[in-house]
Amino acid sequence: MKPHTVLLAAMATTSLLALAAAPDPLPAAWVVGGPAADKFSAGVETSDAKDARGAKFLRNESADAQAWGSLTQVISAKNYLGKRLQFKARIKTEDISNYAGLWMRIDAPNRHSAAFYNSADKPIRGSTDWQERTVTLDVPPNAAVVAFGVVGSGRGQVWIDGLTLEPVGQEVPVDRFASRPLPAQPTL
Repeated sequence: MKPHTVLLAAMATTSLLALAAAPDPLPAAWVVGGPAADKFSAGVETSDAKDARGAKFLRNESADAQAWGSLTQVISAKNYLGKRLQFKARIKTEDISNYAGLWMRIDAPNRHSAAFYNSADKPIRGSTDWQERTVTLDVPPNAAVVAFGVVGSGRGQVWIDGLTLEPVGQEVPVDRFASRPLPAQPTL
């Protein structure tokens, strides 16, 4: 075989492998958000290599260890008014340098973040296998929207799968941040 034929065959094989490993696009309801959204990519995993085929993922594509982004879906709150709502998902991480976790926010008219929780006090760091996590919040009677998803802070990748969003009983505790004094200055 001639050298240029071997080179072309190798390039074609590499291109096919790259295409085969390319993620599927996110469903239209999902968006990448946060102050550094441009540093993140997201999609639906197509590879079997990480036991995550079909899972949604959020990946920091930059070297910025301080960047954070979120994979978010926003829905109307009308079906959940006055109820306790739980967002549940399986979550897996790879090389998360700061933290990852589930999050949920309830917005009401004239009140952004009427209820909010982002798992920062229960961080997932490094590389972890699948684990189930939840976020539970009360939806005010005048709520307008429910936003939920996964946050990734720092370098690395996080996957979510097996998502549910459903009302739960009052016996299920609401997520609240641990009480502790706030620092006067950020740690940079």
